[in-house]
Amino acid sequence: MTTMTVLEERDRLGVRPGKLFIDGKWVDAGGGSTWEQVNPATNEVVTTFAVASARDVDEAVKAARRAFDEGPWPRMNAKDRKAILQRLVSLIDDHADELNRLQTLENGMPIAFSSMSVVSSSMAAGIFDHHAGWIDKITGSTYPSYEPAPTGADVQVMTFREPVGVVAAIIPWNAPMMLFAQKVAPALATGCTVVLKPSEYAVLTSLRLSELIAEAGVPDGVFNMVPGPGDPTGDALINHPGIDKVTFTGSRGVGQRILQASSNRITRVTLELGGKSPSIVFEDAQSVAGAAMVAMGMVSMGVSGQGCVCQTRSLVQRSVYDEFLEAASSLTKAVSYGDPFDPSTTSAAIINQRQLDRVLGFIERAPTEGARLVVGGGRPGGDLDKGNFVNPTLFADVDQTMSVARDEVFGPVLVAMPFEDEDDALRIANDTEYGLGAGVYTTNIAKGMRMARAIRAGTVGINEYTVMPNAPFGGFKASGLGREGGWDSIEAFTETKAVILGLAG
Repeated sequence: MTTMTVLEERDRLGVRPGKLFIDGKWVDAGGGSTWEQVNPATNEVVTTFAVASARDVDEAVKAARRAFDEGPWPRMNAKDRKAILQRLVSLIDDHADELNRLQTLENGMPIAFSSMSVVSSSMAAGIFDHHAGWIDKITGSTYPSYEPAPTGADVQVMTFREPVGVVAAIIPWNAPMMLFAQKVAPALATGCTVVLKPSEYAVLTSLRLSELIAEAGVPDGVFNMVPGPGDPTGDALINHPGIDKVTFTGSRGVGQRILQASSNRITRVTLELGGKSPSIVFEDAQSVAGAAMVAMGMVSMGVSGQGCVCQTRSLVQRSVYDEFLEAASSLTKAVSYGDPFDPSTTSAAIINQRQLDRVLGFIERAPTEGARLVVGGGRPGGDLDKGNFVNPTLFADVDQTMSVARDEVFGPVLVAMPFEDEDDALRIANDTEYGLGAGVYTTNIAKGMRMARAIRAGTVGINEYTVMPNAPFGGFKASGLGREGGWDSIEAFTETKAVILGLAG
């Protein structure tokens, strides 16, 4: 293991204690509370940041409300608003290395992975660029009049898409830059104002991106940032009467609380929650080993399975089941834990002690429920025990009665489940409360399309598995409500207004 450089990177990046960003100003928390930002690879304190109280949240929402009701942003012409977001894209690109390193510093994501397009500053810039492109293309419709108005005059019916208002955006810690962009870009593009709450476990990139938003020329009050945990910060935000929409990515439990809070005021919501995504590997897959490496790679590399869309259930046709297990097992030999700023490190630590205990609990319980441990289990040991590392783990002969197959583990654990035929695979794939993603591996495209149409999930890959910023993303069932990405994002942050124009002579 290499020598850890977490604190050296902190000093090199000039990380300072974080404040709140409200109405264009950096301010201290009213109650004086702070939170320690800890890197999970070493459990060293990187910095502290202010925790927004309910009163601070109220100030942020009021600032966003004034900016929406009285400020220029919702009324700005498309060309000018687009130019500001394009300046932000350039600023993100200019500070790419800094942002990627801040992400590694806050959540322990290996720098090699933090710099990959799927979670890096380039993805964040791409999302802002994509939504900036929609600004001058948000149009309404016209409808032929069905009959004259009661006055006898002819009428013209037209629709406009107007910004939904003040948006509460709440993001998790596992891909903070990408998810910052996924929430904030469509909100700003459509003319909304924003109060963002990043996860208390990953604040550094949100702090820096807030500075860049101000530098790009977004008017005061349009974007506000209030870090802190669910209690008090998150609860104050989701229950605030000045919020018109909540967009949230995170756990199912918090999503349910947001739904309950929103029902009191009929607040609009977009929820991207958990997943238990299957990869379905048929015997005619182009490469069984390749499919195994994709699934095992998702749970063992990068953020070590701490992603909602990871393929954590591998459904494998029985004739190639052993081949799959062998290939998946062999990939674990390539896993390298240690200094997250070492380019050779492949895998992250578990984000905190609570989640570490939860993951280890699943691993310990699985054999008692009948699962067969193929490889992994437990912790690496030695100096790595200073961090929250867990060995990449593969269980075989798993069925849907086992907790490791039903529940979202959010750690480096893959389960393999044999199936007999297409119908059997579909039955197992859909036997879950979740429906976020799925992958199908077959050279028979007709079969692949049949499976894709029948699987109850928001994103299904056929011989490919990725998330694209310009494609709708979201889940069926307990995996959430609504979609983000592409035109779906524009619809999610706007309201349709019908205007009926009388054409009296």
